Amino acid sequence: MANSMSIHDKYESITKSLIALGLKISTMESCTAGAIASLITDTEGSSAVFEGSYITYSNRTKIRCGVPSHIIEEFGVYSTETAAAMAACCRNAFGADLGVGVTGSFGNTDPANEDSIPGEVYYAIATEKGVKTGFARLDTLASRYEYKIKMADILGDELLQILSQWDAGLVDPSRLI
Repeated sequence: MANSMSIHDKYESITKSLIALGLKISTMESCTAGAIASLITDTEGSSAVFEGSYITYSNRTKIRCGVPSHIIEEFGVYSTETAAAMAACCRNAFGADLGVGVTGSFGNTDPANEDSIPGEVYYAIATEKGVKTGFARLDTLASRYEYKIKMADILGDELLQILSQWDAGLVDPSRLI
């Protein structure tokens, strides 16, 4: 179920929840090119929960930042497995409680990767207990910016759900992922 909040309100809520819970977050973004990190850091006080992120547009850069090359070779850069590795890598690199990984193709086929299917995006959120993965099939949008914001919005809903359950103590964080 999608949240009806504006994307800016959504990420303000995410950042304030992270601050209140004393949790840190990091991202490794490919197709969103830092849009998620930017939205997290739009809220005052975000430096308490966000030390940094990676924008890993190429396969080579993903590998340099810690994604095992065999994962990309075996499953493809556009896969649940690569998104999960991206989330785990950034979480570990920055000592974060939550790591977000996102990889996919937007409007065009990627000439560097034969597994590219425009509109298909894989994402993951990692904690010390494991990784929650997801997939989004995006309709054709007018611009790359719109794709980035749409994907950031989808991930915002996922993060809000995890944080609200974590905050309420209704679910053991190890069961969220």
